Order: sequence, then structure tokens, then C-alpha cells
Amino acid sequence: MTVTSDMTAEFGDTLALRLGIETLAADYVHCIDEDRLEQWPDFFTEDGQYRVLTRENHEQGLPLGLIYCDGKGMLKDRISALRVANVFEPHVYCHMTGALKLLDGTAGGETRTQSNFTVMRTMADGAMSVFACGRYLDRIVATDEGLKYAERTVILDSRRIDTLLVIPI
Repeated sequence: MTVTSDMTAEFGDTLALRLGIETLAADYVHCIDEDRLEQWPDFFTEDGQYRVLTRENHEQGLPLGLIYCDGKGMLKDRISALRVANVFEPHVYCHMTGALKLLDGTAGGETRTQSNFTVMRTMADGAMSVFACGRYLDRIVATDEGLKYAERTVILDSRRIDTLLVIPI
């Protein structure tokens, strides 16, 4: 097979896109893990959606989720409620993410991706456990401010959550 300049350019574009998406994903989880939650909505477009669903509901095409935020206003309200109204035992997350897969390249200015995650939770007393694992299904768009999530769907492998799901995943 002969490598052409078109193939090299396409590879370079794909590599740059992948690097941008991986940077977005890393910045996203560090924002959550470092408790900079007021910055979390900035990872989304103004009309961005964030949903947390069980695998069971997702596979059956059932849209009912544990969390549903439609637009930046709802994302900000979620963090405001977490800080002011919700009562929960203090804990922190540590995300492990990987296996980024570009699902259909770039079409219409957006890219769809899938990646895996595991979230370790550490409680105030030091007890640690696997809180959640599953996959992210994302629709990412380029904006004047850089790449943003137009849609982030969190698919949980388990339908069992042992405590209040308050901090974004």
C-alpha cells in the first residue's frame, strides 16, 4: 500500500481531533475529582445535555435516567443544589477513563465517541470502593471556546447505586 499525502493529512486531522477529545475528557474528570464543580457546566454547550442511565434502560431504549440535565442552566442548578440543599456524606471521586473510540468521525461539525470509566469513591473516614463503572457516549462539537460536550450520556453497568448520586460522574 502506498501512503499518499491525502492519507497523511487525514491521519494528522484524526490524531489532532483524538488528542483534543482526550484533553477534554481528562480536564472534565479532573474538574470533578478536584471538586471544582462550579466549572463543570463549562464543559458543555449552552444547550448541552447530561444524562445518567442504567445499562438496562439504555439497551431497552428507555430514556428514564437517574439524572437528566437539559441545558447549562440545569447543569448549574445541579451544582447549586449540591452545594446548598443536598445533604450527603462527604466523599470524593477518582475517575479512571480510557478506551476512547471515535464512533463515526466528524459529521456536520460534531464527533460521536465512546469511552469507558470507573469511579472510585473515598469517604471521609478513608473507606474506598468502586462507586460506578460503565461507559460514556458523547456528542462533541467544536466551539469558539474549544471542544465541548453537546451531549454526554453516562451508561452505568449496574442499576444499583448504594448512596445518593449527587456528584456528576
